[in-house]
Amino acid sequence: MYNKIWTPIKDKMPSSHMAKFFRHINSKYNLNFTKYEELHQWSIMYLGDFWETIVDYFNISFDTPYKQAITPAIPFYNTKWFEGASLSYAAHITRNFKDQQTAILFHNELGETTAISWNALLLRAEELKHQMLDRGVGKGDCVVGYLLNHPDTIAAFLATNALGAVWSCCSPDFGIQSVINRFEQLEPKLLLAHTFYTYNGKEYQQQEKINALNKGLPSLQDTIGFSGTLDAWDLDTTAKAELHPVSVPFEHPIWVLFSSGTTGNPKAITHSTGGMLLEQFKALCLHQDVHEGERFFWNTTTGWMMWNYALGALLCGGVLCIYDGAANYPDLGSQWRFAQQNKIHHFGNGAPFYAQCMKTPPPDLTTKSFPELKTLGSTGAPLSASAFEFLQKHLPQTQIISLSGGTDVCSAFIGGNPMLPVYAGYIQCRMLGAAIASWDSSGNAVEGMTGELVITEPMPSMPVYFWGDEANSRYHTSYFDRFSNVWAHGDWIKIVPDIGIEVLGRSDATLNRHGIRIGTAEIYSALESFPKLDDFLIVDMMVKQEGFLLLFVELKQPLDSKIIKEIKTHIRTLCSPRHVPDRIIQVPQIPYTISGKKMEIPVKKLLMGSPLNDVASPGAMKNPKALEHFLKVKDQLKLQD
Repeated sequence: MYNKIWTPIKDKMPSSHMAKFFRHINSKYNLNFTKYEELHQWSIMYLGDFWETIVDYFNISFDTPYKQAITPAIPFYNTKWFEGASLSYAAHITRNFKDQQTAILFHNELGETTAISWNALLLRAEELKHQMLDRGVGKGDCVVGYLLNHPDTIAAFLATNALGAVWSCCSPDFGIQSVINRFEQLEPKLLLAHTFYTYNGKEYQQQEKINALNKGLPSLQDTIGFSGTLDAWDLDTTAKAELHPVSVPFEHPIWVLFSSGTTGNPKAITHSTGGMLLEQFKALCLHQDVHEGERFFWNTTTGWMMWNYALGALLCGGVLCIYDGAANYPDLGSQWRFAQQNKIHHFGNGAPFYAQCMKTPPPDLTTKSFPELKTLGSTGAPLSASAFEFLQKHLPQTQIISLSGGTDVCSAFIGGNPMLPVYAGYIQCRMLGAAIASWDSSGNAVEGMTGELVITEPMPSMPVYFWGDEANSRYHTSYFDRFSNVWAHGDWIKIVPDIGIEVLGRSDATLNRHGIRIGTAEIYSALESFPKLDDFLIVDMMVKQEGFLLLFVELKQPLDSKIIKEIKTHIRTLCSPRHVPDRIIQVPQIPYTISGKKMEIPVKKLLMGSPLNDVASPGAMKNPKALEHFLKVKDQLKLQD
């Protein structure tokens, strides 16, 4: 029933960060844990001891002492962590300074790879810090970026953080109004922007958009433009820059991330400096096993939380590998070639990328071509069992790590573990310090069956607040309305002891068949192995209190009765008769958010009669015109509540 596809390599497992931390906990607290689940249970029962041990184990430096690790509160989003402590995130990156050794590997669509040394990175960060100081930026001010995934962006973040200022960023593919809707909430002092970029082989001039941002953000005092090249960098410098980061309180905001904003004003999710520092050491060092000198790549834009998450590779002493451009330009193998040519150890991407690779397998996807590849990471959507099996077949030595968390915590709740086996379709474990459970609608914990993903204890990576939400009303509504003093995340999961956790999709997009709840991921997983379909999306329309499943498909040829029958047979065979949709409709495009998530809820709202302008913000979509066809579908269906 459960397909074990990877087992830890015995002679390598003891040297993993997780195994060393396991031994450290046993020694420090005179324990005799032999199973990861024992360590996890201890980490959530003794939160203060656990997070103090993270501080000690990773030699996290506080410039002022703390009173106690945790001060509990009800509701628990008011919990205080390490009160009195002050620290610098940037200082914990710069302590890994290694002169001319590589800090960043930068790759672009042209196939060019540039190595950025620690000297060059910190010199550029120091230059930008002084430019910011000259413009009056100081502790607590907001610096916002309309920036590419480029070395300039990393240097600008380090400069911002070194001043104690607050960072926020959108990628250039965001529409102007969507950017304004985000940044105006912060009343930023300084804008940083790339004036030019290329994507998917096309060139884009940004000055007109930058002018619109300056007009739409009256709080701005100045703008610094970047060319998108490395002309401003001294790549051969041997000078040792002095960044001199300032220290800030543990709870001081490090950055503001935003919810997708496909409907309504985006939530300005504000994270603490200390919380992010501790979480990233735990997540990247322990759970993803990033070691000093290892090369870490995760395909992302600056508008997705994975950009911030990937910075943690620098905390671990790793080399941060970044890619600017389209993942499939000039073809789907471009990022694999980047990984192969540069001997990358950790390769991460969105689950849809791997689904595309299944349909068009890249050449040379073998252990022989990727001998250094330790982990393959996936997030953004559930990774199907067939995708697990496809990747493991081609790269049998590589651990597949699927992550599930969110912008809300800028990390994952469930993820990888170098000490545990991998089962196809399942995430390996609940991460340390994360009190994850699956609850039914009555608030009872369930295992082996589907339920709502909840977090029953606080985490330092939870938002300190939503910017401008002074009474925490929107914060409370977002996570704590469903269950008293328990975070309901909005994901539908199944926890299987000794196997892992299966993510079945968003709970608000759950399908209902005669009282039985079905996760969208179950149907998507089946359809990934149906070769005629390029993409798909399913929604549940309630018709006379019965589930009415509508499957929308994107394919190159016309959808006829024969293909419809084949699709239904395929789903019935791989899933069950109750998974078979009531109707299958061809559409030109499946709508996505900029961060690559299928827009199931906006589609459902549109079909139920909501105006197009109310269900989605075009500037927050990857393909804004994709929703327009669903207006025609709505008229054709004439569905009733």
